[in-house]
Amino acid sequence: MKILVERSVLLPALAVVGGVVERRQTLPILGNLLLVAEEDGVRLRGSDLEIEISTRAAADVQEGGAVTLPARKLIDIVRSLPEDGRIEIKSQDDRASLVCNRSRFTLSTLAAGDFPSMEVPEAQVRLDLDRELLRRLLDKTAFAMAHQDVRYYLNGVLLELGGGRIVAVATDGHRLAKVVGAAEELSTTGESDPYQVIIPSKTVTELRRLLGSASERVRLELSDRTLRVELGETVMVSKLVEGQYPEYSRVIPTGLEREAKVDKERLRGALQRTAILSNEKYKGVRVTFDEGRLALQTQNPEKEEAEDELELDYSGERVSVGFNVAYVLDVLGAVDGSEVAIEFRNAESSAVWRGVGAEDEVFVIMPMRL
Repeated sequence: MKILVERSVLLPALAVVGGVVERRQTLPILGNLLLVAEEDGVRLRGSDLEIEISTRAAADVQEGGAVTLPARKLIDIVRSLPEDGRIEIKSQDDRASLVCNRSRFTLSTLAAGDFPSMEVPEAQVRLDLDRELLRRLLDKTAFAMAHQDVRYYLNGVLLELGGGRIVAVATDGHRLAKVVGAAEELSTTGESDPYQVIIPSKTVTELRRLLGSASERVRLELSDRTLRVELGETVMVSKLVEGQYPEYSRVIPTGLEREAKVDKERLRGALQRTAILSNEKYKGVRVTFDEGRLALQTQNPEKEEAEDELELDYSGERVSVGFNVAYVLDVLGAVDGSEVAIEFRNAESSAVWRGVGAEDEVFVIMPMRL
């Protein structure tokens, strides 16, 4: 194989596929990237056996072929080269050379034929989405998903499709995020609405990174075991989390008779200040809703205390609730508007948070005992 490729073209492509490569692998070849020289470019692929990402970069292909190169070393080398550099990559036997101007590197390779390829079953559901919509759904829910929980079905984001809408839900058992978006009708092969899949946490992270800010359409192809995502020249294939997601609607409290509204940025600032003296292990804050005012209080085992107060749009009896500071700050980061609405019942019940007027999103936070 022999190709000539611009550094400005190769580096973004490496960034797309390189994120999936783990620093420690069960198989040595998983530390490599596969490069396949095609007629008018080079296709790159990375995999960890759970997720596979491939993309294409324009290149002058002088000799076809395929090679695998050490991912981290290749990315670091290309990143270090001049921005306007033109790179020659040539492979022979178990070595590959990379030349740019007066810089020359020789890398060891592994057989391209040994690079794993994920099996993709026939899709049961196909859906085209606006890229910004999918990014919004994941950005607003990913913070609430669990990581390495024994309840493996919580280690990801649930996507529920059907009825002209797409719903994203994530929970770790202490908080829940649900966001709804409009979507076209599904193209299915016999499956009835709604269709549910659980996207693993690492896939969610990689997908959010790939979605970026462009507005082009995204194609989702789903089966019982895999998710396939097309974003222009980039294709991601991921295994799905097997199992039944909990009935999330039961976790969302209804009929909450008390509602308060508060400025988002002022609340964020007050929480960040009071959190300085909160218990480092539990990060609890006592939030007191009173007519016209919101009081925050934290304390720690050293008997240090912090208090803050801000204006509140609320008329009702005084209620004090304990919350995890980090959970509230995560919700504030997901809310778009300048004002937050909080619905609650008492100190023992979960509270519903959302941006004022944002009926398509719900954030539930369970109370803490302080």
